Amino acid sequence: MTAKTRLRDVAKVIRSKNAGPLLLTIDVIFDDRETFDAVLAAGLFAPRRFAALYGVSDNEVAVIPYPQALAVKVTLPRLHRSGGPADTDVYGAQQHAPVLDLEF
Repeated sequence: MTAKTRLRDVAKVIRSKNAGPLLLTIDVIFDDRETFDAVLAAGLFAPRRFAALYGVSDNEVAVIPYPQALAVKVTLPRLHRSGGPADTDVYGAQQHAPVLDLEF
């Protein structure tokens, strides 16, 4: 991997979905253990990075690595309740876009 690698270039899957009406989950799945370990070691999944991207505080972001699945799950609060008047993505399926260009 180069000094500036984007997450979208090394992840097999990057997706988002609701985790109830008030939370959003972002799943990132990798093809191999080497890439999974390298991305984790680089600190890409630090809660502060996701907090800054999504406008929430660090302590509201949960980062859960699943080494057996070569995956990382990030859960954070939605800024607007799913289905509420200000919501533009009822299923939360388009909320992973800011993560695609994260560099490490």
